[in-house]
Amino acid sequence: MLSTFIIAMREGLEAALIIGILLAYVVKTNRSHLRTPLWVGVSLAIALSLGLGAILSFTSSELAPGAEEAFAGSLSIVAVALVTWMVFWMKRTARTLKDELERKVDHAVGMGSIAMALTAFVAVAREGIETSLFIYTNFKTVKSSFAPSVGLILGLAAAVGLGYLMYKKTVHFDLAQFFKITGVALIVVAAGVLANGYGDLQETGWLPGAGSIAWNIDSWLHPDSFIASVLAGSIGFSTTSTWLQVGVWFLYLLTILAAYMAPAVTKKKSHA
Repeated sequence: MLSTFIIAMREGLEAALIIGILLAYVVKTNRSHLRTPLWVGVSLAIALSLGLGAILSFTSSELAPGAEEAFAGSLSIVAVALVTWMVFWMKRTARTLKDELERKVDHAVGMGSIAMALTAFVAVAREGIETSLFIYTNFKTVKSSFAPSVGLILGLAAAVGLGYLMYKKTVHFDLAQFFKITGVALIVVAAGVLANGYGDLQETGWLPGAGSIAWNIDSWLHPDSFIASVLAGSIGFSTTSTWLQVGVWFLYLLTILAAYMAPAVTKKKSHA
């Protein structure tokens, strides 16, 4: 539940902030007539995200066991790549996101309502598609549905609530610090999703080392137990792991965290 809550709150709040920035700017610049196409674009982006989640779940359920594992494993790697890119993208562009979105609105205004709807659609769909992929692979990591579903609902509700309060200027908090902390949490979750994806591909025979077991503690900690589910959903811990999975988990976590926590490099202006 914790991992889906973090994913939904972080990604949902990013989407809510984008919508809030777009809405505030069209009102501020006396372009309130663009609110309707803006909401059309947002609605289409949400529908696309939900549709993608439904397609992934349906496709996975219809596949044979071996094919399902290959499908889930491959998507896990794609989802982690997208999430990793987005975490670094937000770190790099958080300070200039508002100006960038406002420039896109100014550009879209001269092209009509469809361009405004498309601007909103692209901005929100980027977050939605990433969230759908990551949530799907996280469900596969936990191998449960109830607790992750609760976390997903609570996370989205928190994101919508915080986004609304921030739009109304009711609450203020350090967004940079918030995204930094949740970025670290997402990287930890992503490490577990990646290791689980490699495990799925080992089971299909696509990757070697399926028989090289680092540990197997199923005899005293059942994989479906509450503690095992919490550990799987938070840090990606599995009661049975191969050496490849353990290596992938540590390598990803250490290298990506080190790069993420490194201070930003600022270019010095040269004086001719």
